[in-house]
Amino acid sequence: MNFMSLFKNFGTGFRTYGAAISMLFSKGFWGYLFFPLAINIILFAGGIYGIGELTEMASNYLTSLLEVDGGSFLDWEFLVPVKKFLAGIVGGFVWVLLKLAFFFVFTYFGGYIVIIVMSPIFAFLSEKTEERLTGNEYPFNGDQMMRDVARGILLAMRNLFIEMGWMIGIFILSFFIPLLGGIIGGIILFFISAYFYGFSFIDYTNERRRLKLKQSIAFVRANKGFAIANGMVFAFFLMIPFCGTFLAGFVALVSVIAATIATHEIVDLTNSPFAKSKNEEAIEDAVIVSDEKQKVIEEDSKSTSENSEEIDDNTEERDDERED
Repeated sequence: MNFMSLFKNFGTGFRTYGAAISMLFSKGFWGYLFFPLAINIILFAGGIYGIGELTEMASNYLTSLLEVDGGSFLDWEFLVPVKKFLAGIVGGFVWVLLKLAFFFVFTYFGGYIVIIVMSPIFAFLSEKTEERLTGNEYPFNGDQMMRDVARGILLAMRNLFIEMGWMIGIFILSFFIPLLGGIIGGIILFFISAYFYGFSFIDYTNERRRLKLKQSIAFVRANKGFAIANGMVFAFFLMIPFCGTFLAGFVALVSVIAATIATHEIVDLTNSPFAKSKNEEAIEDAVIVSDEKQKVIEEDSKSTSENSEEIDDNTEERDDERED
């Protein structure tokens, strides 16, 4: 892929965000905004509850290790009166440690957590976006939907491990090439993250095109600029301190819509052989209506014919009566 093609794909990836934002706030789409809000509340509440439970369990466990025969504290009798105070310090230390771990996990893996948790919503949203763009409709299939969701989750985990491999590799190389340990290394990792985020958002459309994972990988590699541009917006919001992960769920909705719009511009999803277009439905409805009208006409013709026969029979009977 030459440089001009890469630049063009970059433009496509960014340009479609404007149309995606407009579509998200249009009728039939703005309701999706409630999903990341609800998921953020659940994750936050679950995280706080989990930290509290883990803190209590860890504090009780560590405190029990410090007790000897229930009478002395580390065999130091003079520390027995302050046992509760030291246990409180241990509990506070564990609480802070778990808070930092929670913050670390959401800072470095928050993007993939959002993608994995919201994968069913993204699959459905991408399908509805294609329907708005092309009129294509995909009959609901529970098994297919579960396969789409499972594929989205597995792909996100695959991308996460590959990205971690790049991260570890750059970290090791930074000991030998100091420049990789600073701003340059950070920029490289940012573009790698953007590429894999964009890959995840694009694959929801590729799945409906019935592309196998290897084929989807080949498509994204052939459109690297598009994937990076699409994922850069999501990656940028993740970098915002404290609220980045909270905003990421909302931004991801726009990214999925933008990825679907851009894919449609690149490959034209209108004539997808796996979709049922509204035009086809209209033709089928017209055929059904035509058949029903034909049946009515035939029934009316049959009824008229029967009435004519009855009239002829009655006329013949009256003629016979007159002759008699």
